[in-house]
Amino acid sequence: MAKMEVKTSLLDNMIGVGDMVLLEPLNEETFINNLKKRFDHNEIYTYIGSVVISVNPYRSLPIYSPEKVEDYRNRNFYELSPHIFALSDEAYRSLRDQDKDQCILITGESGAGKTEASKLVMSYVAAVCGKGAEVNQVKEQLLQSNPVLEAFGNAKTVRNDNSSRFGKYMDIEFDFKGDPLGGVISNYLLEKSRVVKQPRGERNFHVFYQLLSGASEELLHKLKLERDFSRYNYLSLDSAKVNGVDDAANFRTVRNAMQIVGFMDHEAESVLGVVAAVLKLGNIEFKPESRVNGLDESKIKDKNELKEICELTGIDQSVLERAFSFRTVEAKQEKVSTTLNVAQAYYARDALAKNLYSRLFSWLVNRINESIKAQTKVRKKVMGVLDIYGFEIFEDNSFEQFIINYCNEKLQQIFIELTLKEEQEEYIREDIEWTHIDYFNNAIICDLIENNTNGILAMLDEECLRPGTVTDETFLEKLNQVCATHQHFESRMSKCSRFLNDTSLPHSCFRIQHYAGKVLYQVEGFVDKNNDLLYRDLSQAMWKAGHALIKSLFPEGNPAKINLKRPPTAGSQFKASVATLMKNLQTKNPNYIRCIKPNDKKAAHIFNENLVCHQIRYLGLLENVRVRRAGYAFRQAYEPCLERYKMLCKQTWPHWKGPARSGVEVLFNELEIPVEEYSFGRSKIFIRNPRTLFKLEDLRKQRLEDLATLIQKIYRGWKCRTHFLLMKKSQIVIAAWYRRYAQQKRYQQIKSSALVIQSYIRGWKARKILRELKHQKRCKEAATTIAAYWHGTQVRREYRKFFRANAGKKIYEFTLQRIVQKYFLEMKTKMPSLSPIDKNWPSRPYLFLDSTHKELKRIFHLWRCKKYRDQFTDQQKLIYEEKLEASELFKDKKALYPSSVGQPFQGAYLEINKNPKYKKLKDSIEEKIIIAEVVNKINRANGKSTSRIFLLTNNNLLLADQKSGQIKSEVPLVDVTKVSMSSQNDGFFAVHLKEGSEAASKGDFLFSSDHLIEMATKLYRTTLSQTKQKLNIEISDEFLVQFRQDKVCVKFIQGSQKNGSVPTCKRKNNRLLEVAVP
Repeated sequence: MAKMEVKTSLLDNMIGVGDMVLLEPLNEETFINNLKKRFDHNEIYTYIGSVVISVNPYRSLPIYSPEKVEDYRNRNFYELSPHIFALSDEAYRSLRDQDKDQCILITGESGAGKTEASKLVMSYVAAVCGKGAEVNQVKEQLLQSNPVLEAFGNAKTVRNDNSSRFGKYMDIEFDFKGDPLGGVISNYLLEKSRVVKQPRGERNFHVFYQLLSGASEELLHKLKLERDFSRYNYLSLDSAKVNGVDDAANFRTVRNAMQIVGFMDHEAESVLGVVAAVLKLGNIEFKPESRVNGLDESKIKDKNELKEICELTGIDQSVLERAFSFRTVEAKQEKVSTTLNVAQAYYARDALAKNLYSRLFSWLVNRINESIKAQTKVRKKVMGVLDIYGFEIFEDNSFEQFIINYCNEKLQQIFIELTLKEEQEEYIREDIEWTHIDYFNNAIICDLIENNTNGILAMLDEECLRPGTVTDETFLEKLNQVCATHQHFESRMSKCSRFLNDTSLPHSCFRIQHYAGKVLYQVEGFVDKNNDLLYRDLSQAMWKAGHALIKSLFPEGNPAKINLKRPPTAGSQFKASVATLMKNLQTKNPNYIRCIKPNDKKAAHIFNENLVCHQIRYLGLLENVRVRRAGYAFRQAYEPCLERYKMLCKQTWPHWKGPARSGVEVLFNELEIPVEEYSFGRSKIFIRNPRTLFKLEDLRKQRLEDLATLIQKIYRGWKCRTHFLLMKKSQIVIAAWYRRYAQQKRYQQIKSSALVIQSYIRGWKARKILRELKHQKRCKEAATTIAAYWHGTQVRREYRKFFRANAGKKIYEFTLQRIVQKYFLEMKTKMPSLSPIDKNWPSRPYLFLDSTHKELKRIFHLWRCKKYRDQFTDQQKLIYEEKLEASELFKDKKALYPSSVGQPFQGAYLEINKNPKYKKLKDSIEEKIIIAEVVNKINRANGKSTSRIFLLTNNNLLLADQKSGQIKSEVPLVDVTKVSMSSQNDGFFAVHLKEGSEAASKGDFLFSSDHLIEMATKLYRTTLSQTKQKLNIEISDEFLVQFRQDKVCVKFIQGSQKNGSVPTCKRKNNRLLEVAVP
């Protein structure tokens, strides 16, 4: 949206009429049309003299920026277009410069924008007052008190999503420089009935929803709450969520605001604990029970809720349960305890919830006052801001609307009185004759309500205190008796016969003719709401709470301070508060903001004329205009008046050298304005009729047009002369520069032309020389070529006979060369894979290439084998060498060999280095261990086997006990002569020792092992490495072994075994050892 234009005067570029005092003609229709016209052009503010009318736009407008604040700062009230900042600045400057205490009264119905207007006033004052750390802290605390009070005192209604359900009056205190020192907040009539019941489409107070939406899971668990709104009877579900409102974010804002205002963490938690207790009170339900004596009593259905409430508040469960079931009445040292039926129990529960929340709200206000109050005791200047409910006329009007409208009657009364007083003081100050102004004085209506003897509130209190049966009907009967003759009181049951047949007036209602119109009140609930009774048992139970805050809220529950005197009624309390407020307002200079709601849909750009008309009537705006216009409609200081209209007189235009008042007198005499239409004050000119002002404005507008034409004519002449002289001067300069440029360009053209001609001549000479040189070169080359051809012809004639004789051989060699070349190129694309086991090879294309083809195949295979071997590490090469050695020794000789091919040779199967069991054995061997394996040593005597550790090192073969690790035998490899084994699938092998050696004293060794192939291979390779002689490997199914002095034949036979697939060994006789292999 484009930035709105800043006007230099109220009357400049005026949309409609900026000040309703100037409206002509003045009636309800023109008043509404003027408001609508300005509203349609985003002009939401209009004046009635010094009163500001504010129409809620229901959208954001760019008229509250810091630039706007500066525009209205230290400016005259009528100097710029109507704005709430103008009134705020006027009030602040009067307070700062003239030492006058101020009050700003903001009224209007719910949804009209009163709360926002109060925020704007406070934000403007905060922006224009002094700066500094302490001042900024005070301003921040004053501003942050709003979110806290809105959370606990505002609610969503059908008319407003953020409706204030209490009246607020804040006194902001300033020092002599105009810097804020602190403030004091007063609250009026919190709508506590909303805690227990809300009309359809409305919500409870914001704080309940903010707590459930924004609190952490830990805090909710601590407060024994759940996030689901439907769990709580006191929360309406049809409007629990409000479009555009983030309750969770608002909860964080409220917690932050409480911290800024000065709440300690434990205080904030205590407040939230009370809110949780109020929520859970609504979940307590009762059931009826009959006693022996026939009386009805009530019992709590589910005591879990009661238990959690008692845990939250620190109250003994039995005490609170009894307080909900019994009522104790004390009178003259006597106590009478009566049971409560279900209806009375529910009443007690709701009364406790309402009182608990209401007292918490009052405590909050007092706690905020402690934080924001001025710390110094110097004399202070005060600006009060009153944000209070406007006049209310609903379909069903009850006690709340009655006292709200009573408050508005008092405000209207003081408004008229102060407005007339202000007018009269200004007339006296300006030495203008004061004329009496007739207006409606609503003091008679105020007296009807507040008279201490026959007033409605007095009779309501009298009825509440009267012994016997007291009902709303008896109260209405009393009103009919006492107020029947009052001209502003109407009741169908009164003695006045003119209302007996009035069908618009029900029997259970009465009607009061307020200043804003007639309001019909339902008498139902007046007595109960005025009593606002909380049973003494509940007060005492609350005083016994372990929760410090709750205990402090109910001081009357202290048994040591029992007061049998009945507490004051709600009506009398409110009446006293209003009286105090009126007394406070009368000591200050008043400033008024009248807020109007343009529609009930809370939508932008909609102006409902009927709704606006209704508000204009009950706000008494037309009455206000008439009071302002009863004397002089317009007044203005002489200096700005002369400055604005001096062009209408030749004597004052363009400059007046005398006093401003003399200039205005000359001006008005020149214009022949009737003397009865204006009066001269000490510092201002007073104009009686708006038509006179509009005539002046029309004359000024016409004169401005004439002056504009004259100015335009003079300006155009000056502009044309200036332009001509500039063009003449420019023409001379341009001509001089052009002549210079033209000569420079002509010189450059001549110079470039000479260079071109020179280049052409040089080129022609160069080309001529080139042609001559080329001709000479061609002649020389032609002679050489002819000579070469001639010599070639001679040579070909000479050797032609030799060429024909050798042509066949050359063709054969060429063809053969091409075939071989093609063969190699094709082989390049047909080469097999690099795998050594791939036996594919391209077919031979020509027979004569057979030997070459085979040789290429052999060379390729050797090459790829080398490539394959080059990929191996040293360890892998060693493994493959052992495998290759095993293949040469045992392939196609030993049946056990194929099964060993896939098994890697590990050697150290026992892991002696890692096993602590063999540490002693490891320490006794200094050489590298090649094989460490458990084998079965065959006993030479009976053929039975014994487990031994078989160790092979670089120089020795050792046998050790498996259990103890002790070395039993040690055989040097030089003493090993042969290894014998069968050709079958068994693991038996014999190690033959050199005859006569020390190790051969007991004879050869016969072993059985699962790794025969590996052990034989490694023994073979190690012996070859150490002795440089090949170890004899004998593979036969019969072989001889030396056992001590005897030679025994070891014979391998086939047969079924008792042990399944395990071979067995048996000594047949002294010369035969038989091994059965499956």
